[in-house]
Amino acid sequence: MNAIAPRILVIDDEPQIRRFLDIGLRAEGYRVLLAASAEEGLNLAATQEPDVVVLDLGLPDREGHEVLAELRQWSSTPVLMLSVRDAEAEKVRALDLGAHDYVTKPFGIQELMARLRVLLRNRVEGDGENAPLYDDGCLCIDMLRREVHLDGQPVELTRKEYAVLLMLLAHAGRVVAQQLLLRKIWGATHVHDTHYLRVVIGRLRQKLGDDPSSPRWLKTEPGVGYRFIMAEPATD
Repeated sequence: MNAIAPRILVIDDEPQIRRFLDIGLRAEGYRVLLAASAEEGLNLAATQEPDVVVLDLGLPDREGHEVLAELRQWSSTPVLMLSVRDAEAEKVRALDLGAHDYVTKPFGIQELMARLRVLLRNRVEGDGENAPLYDDGCLCIDMLRREVHLDGQPVELTRKEYAVLLMLLAHAGRVVAQQLLLRKIWGATHVHDTHYLRVVIGRLRQKLGDDPSSPRWLKTEPGVGYRFIMAEPATD
């Protein structure tokens, strides 16, 4: 396991299943987040950035399919569904809604671990597929390696900082609304938490040496959102 172990979010209302998975996952070196309801699970998914979500189909407050559909509105995190329902139609529905895999209860911990390893491996390999490179001679954002350099020096960004920067870059030249950034990166329950975004933008500017009064890359559109300015490539 790497120094920073993958974080697994388990959303299941059965205490014995949560305890079983918590023990088993931690024994394999994973970091574990536990939620007993849909609401708690969606909040953790939005704020804690899990690498994989293990989602039970039957939850007390919302159907697992609904949770999956909402999660897919703002997150591409791999989801492994758990259910006592083994009907083919149930599995097909979950996969059509965006689940990556489906395990029927009861299940063996080794089978689950094998499926998690596949999801994590595919996620790492998929991150670099057709990944572009932004380089204006000063700021370099390598999406293949998930690295940012400023004047040739590495810039250490948190996952949220990198996600905001990447989303703004993906819409370079256009205004990205605050609510869209918040929904995509923090989750649908945080669309009004604009202070989260202000803090991250402030830290990004500080790390990139970008003056908000005369921005080179990150421009504020007051009351609306933010825009990534495509700088002209440096010339000799």
